[in-house]
Amino acid sequence: MPAVTASRMREVDRIAVEDFGLGVLQMMENAGRNLAENAIAMLGGAPRPKELEHGEWATILAGSGGNGGGGLCCARHLHNRGLKVLVVLSKEARDVTGPAAVQLHILQGAGVEPVKPHEAEEAIRRAALVIDALIGYSLRGGAPRGRVAELIDLCNTHAEHVLSLDLPSGLDATTGEAPGVMVRAERTLTLALPKTGLECVPGELYLADIGIPPQVYKRLGLRFSWPSRARYCIPLKTVAASPGAEE
Repeated sequence: MPAVTASRMREVDRIAVEDFGLGVLQMMENAGRNLAENAIAMLGGAPRPKELEHGEWATILAGSGGNGGGGLCCARHLHNRGLKVLVVLSKEARDVTGPAAVQLHILQGAGVEPVKPHEAEEAIRRAALVIDALIGYSLRGGAPRGRVAELIDLCNTHAEHVLSLDLPSGLDATTGEAPGVMVRAERTLTLALPKTGLECVPGELYLADIGIPPQVYKRLGLRFSWPSRARYCIPLKTVAASPGAEE
């Protein structure tokens, strides 16, 4: 299975959209639904405090770009299935634009409003699962800064279980280096193709199909077709349970 750099992945996305007509919202919907399925699977095995026994509580950390849009879409799917969902934005809601703004508008129409900035720590600390959808493979220009860096720190300090979308926020998708703070994820759901920077990242690694035809990859000399006829998400690397842990 090929792994790609950030620049190669951007070219995959460009060809899919510009030459094949695949919509960004289509791919985002596929990403968000796969992310929600992974979240539900993790919640099924995660210990929960008593106050969460009557409804799992997931907190989504959403950036303002495509990765954040996937997280917001995931929040809707979790909400649709009756889970209590909290959303923490890296920007004010009015400053979210593009496809992420579309996802936020739909979510707000369903009655899910982002929490206030000062409530972020509590939302992370009490969540059964925190979903990291802050940056994705678009990290450029060094370490995360400002509100994004603050949310990564809060996540690493207070979250018990973390699921990252595409790659842990703060990780360079090409080199695997972290120039600053980086989310420590228990599981990462990467999209379309593995990224070269994920090779040595700790935790479980899953791959999600977001609907890109194999002919898109062929344009770039990549030989890849989805390896499963029955599943839209497959494990690439799992971490064995520690001795004595429940199966």
